[in-house]
Amino acid sequence: MDDKNLMQNLLLLEKGCCDLYMHGAIESGTQNVHLAFSSAFTDSLSMQNKIFSKMTAKGFYPTQSVEQNKIDSVKQKYNSMQ
Repeated sequence: MDDKNLMQNLLLLEKGCCDLYMHGAIESGTQNVHLAFSSAFTDSLSMQNKIFSKMTAKGFYPTQSVEQNKIDSVKQKYNSMQ
């Protein structure tokens, strides 16, 4: 397994953990359980971001730039819905 595949697998696993921790926090029945899941979720998001940043730096996760006018158009669309 090459580095790209390994990092892709790590990122997918970490995204899965984020999903589980988020739902655990949402569905928790007590404040202590909620705080435990929330803390784990925050840590997992941080790890996911580190993996993503390393993948981007190595060219394993290419991103596209978007023109500012397209961003503004989407903002206007959703602001008008409120």
